[in-house]
Amino acid sequence: MADTPGLDPEDAKLVTLARAARGRTGAFEAAAVRDRDGRTYAAVTVTLPSLALSALQLAVAMAVASGTTGLEAAAVVTPATEVERDGLAAVRDLTPGAPVLLANPEGTLLVTLSG
Repeated sequence: MADTPGLDPEDAKLVTLARAARGRTGAFEAAAVRDRDGRTYAAVTVTLPSLALSALQLAVAMAVASGTTGLEAAAVVTPATEVERDGLAAVRDLTPGAPVLLANPEGTLLVTLSG
């Protein structure tokens, strides 16, 4: 269970979805986003010889490809101590004020970045 006391249940769900994606794939990093319609998208980092996307970039791309016009929130689960800047930029491109939650692999919320 994620250690997210005081976190909105919908935001805690994002952390849980990202943790599950990370666990399923063994990826270094995972992310989940919630669009303005309440739909969620989870993704992991992709590193191929011809394509490299952070988990957050991919989650945003999935939301955009599904027709979203904006995000309510995003979460990144990673052992790193900060959100990868290109992923954060993708969120800001779509919705400048959307909060981005950073959690460690155990699900403990470390920081919330807002616009």
